[in-house]
Amino acid sequence: QVQLVESGGGLVQAGGSLRLSCAASGHTFSNYVMGWFRQAPGKEREFLAAIRWSGGSTYYADSVKGRFTISRDNAKNMVYLQMNSLKPEDTAVYYCAAGRTSRYTAVSGYDYWGQGTQVTVSS
Repeated sequence: QVQLVESGGGLVQAGGSLRLSCAASGHTFSNYVMGWFRQAPGKEREFLAAIRWSGGSTYYADSVKGRFTISRDNAKNMVYLQMNSLKPEDTAVYYCAAGRTSRYTAVSGYDYWGQGTQVTVSS
């Protein structure tokens, strides 16, 4: 069965950095897109970044372009989200997702989700 497990969240001061990790298992993901989303209290889940497992093409939301970088390690079945210049408004639960989709910005485009990891940015 497919499992996505996020890690790396925590408390960081504004301007700091965090790297989130997503360990993927239970499936061959070569035809998948891996995405990162976040959800703040009272808000909808928001697309941040996506990467095609095969080929490595990346896509970013305008809100994080230039600050966040998505990458993958095929050998380890890991996906990462490097987050720099963090702001208090980046505080949210961050989710990893996997799907065979062309609608990589849509929550509905993904078939599998991790449990999420909390990121809190203090001012």
